Amino acid sequence: MSIAADPVLPHQSLWMFRLFRWHCGRYARKHFHAVRFSRSSPAIPALQGRPLIFVMNHPSWWDIIAGVVLTNRFVEFRHFAPIDADMLPKYRFFSRIGFFGIDSTPRGAARFLRTTKAIFEQPHRALWITAQGKFVDPRVRPIELRPGIGYVASRLQKGLIVPVAVEYPFWQERTPEMLLRYGEPLDLADGSHRDGREWTAAIESALTVAQDALAAEAIQRDPAAFEVLVSGKVGVGGVYDGWRRFKAWIRGRRFDAGHAPPPIDVKTEGSRA
Repeated sequence: MSIAADPVLPHQSLWMFRLFRWHCGRYARKHFHAVRFSRSSPAIPALQGRPLIFVMNHPSWWDIIAGVVLTNRFVEFRHFAPIDADMLPKYRFFSRIGFFGIDSTPRGAARFLRTTKAIFEQPHRALWITAQGKFVDPRVRPIELRPGIGYVASRLQKGLIVPVAVEYPFWQERTPEMLLRYGEPLDLADGSHRDGREWTAAIESALTVAQDALAAEAIQRDPAAFEVLVSGKVGVGGVYDGWRRFKAWIRGRRFDAGHAPPPIDVKTEGSRA
């Protein structure tokens, strides 16, 4: 079953989107040690079918994979995303799973608004936006978003805007971590007095708080602070891990490919003091 294509509503084949989501999880498993979601993320209120707009920071090419993996937390929703209009002809597959082309002209902004309204005419619809419009290191401050997101927010009457912070730090393993965190949701109904600029500033502020909180957690390198959404591979592989495995077998020990230090036995350490 798919959504019919028309000049405004993006085409989406549901089975193709699900296949792409499965592929993204598999791809992340191959290239990351783990995809981790911050346990201290603010809760998203009861939705009752209301629209969701996820506004992500944009540090790398991997952000599409990050967003698609997160859609597993909202399987009852249909998910859509804008993409640079010049890129869409190069990646035609995206136009079949809910991506639609936009540009940075006033005409493009108007089309973006029409498309968003058409998507949100039905319940359980979500829009994913990397509103910085270009790759930006997650440590850069201040965060600057394109004004289109504020323009759209000022013209919608209901729904939630959810900031999403993402980072890809290296911890103990040769592959990086994919870290994700929600910011405090912004209710469109509570901001009817805001104009486009005020909405843009409000979203920038909420995303900044989310990125700062995620950065602090990334520095701590505490896996317990995160829920694991996708588990990847550990170790170096090849000859090196083969030799380590052989030594463990000779010594009658269980082989652990990971490089994280073993947990400290508090009771044992205390008895030695």
